[in-house]
Amino acid sequence: MTQGTALITGASTGIGAVYADRLAKRGHDLILVARDKARLDALAERLRNENGVNVDVLPADLADATQLATVEARVAGDETLTLLVNNAGISLSGTLVDTPTEMVARLIAINVTAPTLLAGAAAKAFLGRSRGGIINLSSVLALAPEMFDATYSATKAFILNLSQGLAKEVADRGVRVQAVLPGATRTEIWARSGKDVDAFPPDFVMDAGDLVDAALVGFDRGEVVTIPPLADEEQWQTMQAARLVMANGLSRREVAPRYRAI
Repeated sequence: MTQGTALITGASTGIGAVYADRLAKRGHDLILVARDKARLDALAERLRNENGVNVDVLPADLADATQLATVEARVAGDETLTLLVNNAGISLSGTLVDTPTEMVARLIAINVTAPTLLAGAAAKAFLGRSRGGIINLSSVLALAPEMFDATYSATKAFILNLSQGLAKEVADRGVRVQAVLPGATRTEIWARSGKDVDAFPPDFVMDAGDLVDAALVGFDRGEVVTIPPLADEEQWQTMQAARLVMANGLSRREVAPRYRAI
């Protein structure tokens, strides 16, 4: 029995390819999105043969507005779609101060603009059917911006905020939203950005399969935020509780006493 169709961006390799494998095993038909058509075709053929599901390949560069619009239209118009996995992402080889402007713009286009527009299209479609799920790949760096490139971390913080806010907007309306926050994960993103993942201690880097399996457990449990490497869940819950308490004091008519002129 089909579970509906899942559209996965960045599906040709790494985390996206693992999501495709796991969701096919769960009975989802698939729409695979990435730039590398040859890789997508090979993955699609394997998943069809192994799982007996329908797999469509939709090659697209999500930094290109026209190609992004094509994917957005598929999300909005495919009535079989029940799940969107916003996984596509890139990293910079340097930092904001030493990276060409066009590369920074591409990072924002892929890591921020594309998932936002696709999540919006999916949310509208799913609300109309009172059914569907949106999985957005963020990062633990959303919580630790000092540890890595500020621009990449900022894009992942955006995805975390987007997911938490959107989850509240669609709560109790049949649509689930999840932000997944991986730590360092063994994928090609490291080599593509000129970094050596093996420079990390061995126990610092998670396998992509383990990451996705854990993330799907969190999704099945209805978690809005899933942090697979975080052993002490109470740390996250404490942070969330403190943030929500602080929210009550973030907007006031009067300036806080510490900022008043003496």
